[in-house]
Amino acid sequence: MGDRVSVERHRADVAELLAPLVDGARRRARTEQVDLADALGRVLAEDLVAPVPVPLFRNSQMDGYAVRAVDVAGAGAEVPVRLPVGAEIPAAPGTPAALAPGTAARIMTGAPVPDGADAVVPVEDTGAGSFAAEPAARSGAPGGTVAVDVLVPRQAGEFVREAGSDVAAGDVLLADGTLLAPHHLAAAAACGVGQVRVVARPRVAILSTGSEIVGPGERPGPGQVFDANGAALGAAVRRAGGVVTLTARCGDDAGAFAAVLADAAAGADLVITSGGVSQGAYEVVKDVLGPTQTPGRTPGSPAVEFRSVAMQPGGPQGLGRFGPGPGTPVLTFPGNPVSAQVSFVVFLREVLERAAGLPGERRVRRARVLDAGTSPAGKRQLLRGASGPDGSVRVVGGPGSHLVASMARADVLVDVPADVTGWDAGTELEVWEL
Repeated sequence: MGDRVSVERHRADVAELLAPLVDGARRRARTEQVDLADALGRVLAEDLVAPVPVPLFRNSQMDGYAVRAVDVAGAGAEVPVRLPVGAEIPAAPGTPAALAPGTAARIMTGAPVPDGADAVVPVEDTGAGSFAAEPAARSGAPGGTVAVDVLVPRQAGEFVREAGSDVAAGDVLLADGTLLAPHHLAAAAACGVGQVRVVARPRVAILSTGSEIVGPGERPGPGQVFDANGAALGAAVRRAGGVVTLTARCGDDAGAFAAVLADAAAGADLVITSGGVSQGAYEVVKDVLGPTQTPGRTPGSPAVEFRSVAMQPGGPQGLGRFGPGPGTPVLTFPGNPVSAQVSFVVFLREVLERAAGLPGERRVRRARVLDAGTSPAGKRQLLRGASGPDGSVRVVGGPGSHLVASMARADVLVDVPADVTGWDAGTELEVWEL
């Protein structure tokens, strides 16, 4: 595998390999139109301009009575103003009749305010105090069927929502680059927007290798184990904003793996493999992507470079390209489940997020580690940890890269520097949020 490289060097090389994907997202090279119902968590690829005003029309902010402010100017608790109620206006389709001077119209929240009315008196500010205490007015009844005692004066405009007072037609409702959350979708829906243009997701194929693996739900034979990497890496890709184009399991046959790899590379922006990259026999990924096996490459100049990274777990890594032309980027992760998950977090998560148009910021903080421990010299160790209510961290499980069940109890990786061989309980270290 050649000389051992640092975590920082490998992170930088992965970022360089995937820089065209990140640049494409920044330039909006690939976008797509999606239904609003499918837009949660997507990134807007252009400004969303309001096609209509919100509100669409003048409407009532309260359940109460539409009035002319001048008609209730002298109202008070001791000297109520009594107005005949000439109509009832529900929040329903239609245009109410204009309000005659000296009258009121019973109106519901969201209902259109009639022409002639310029204020709404909440029902709480009337003699009845609630609609339940009085009979309903009959819509359009001449002179009204009931009267209302108004106890509080109102100024013109009070409790009336003017058309376009929230957003005017033509205004930028949501800016390019907005990560769409439920409240953004609500604003778009309120403007009648049914589809939005978003940054296309990076397409990722995931290949788990090894004749010993079977899929979850299948029956393992002697010497076989369940494939955790397909599920874990697929979920990690989707959470980082990518879309999984293919998930496949491949045995140790080089020809079969090469065929699956070719199909995967043809339909993806990135291929992730797990397994087959260590120093043993039956390392199918190295067998197919090694310098003497890569089609169209000069021996000694491999499309995929395999290297040892000075970290534990996740030391065996590879990166490069595969396929015709410039080739499709390929990242090769170790096969042990914890190693594969740690590799994704440390090397790929942030870059893939940026390729999806997301900020892709490092989620690292300092925390007190409540357990004393030791670490091998010269290797950066990434232990699994669980955070307490105060932000302190307790190490869970051991350093073994097979302890996938222990990984499930963790919410951080404890980052032990390569030059640290031991630490006391309560020592502050960096932790990576999972």
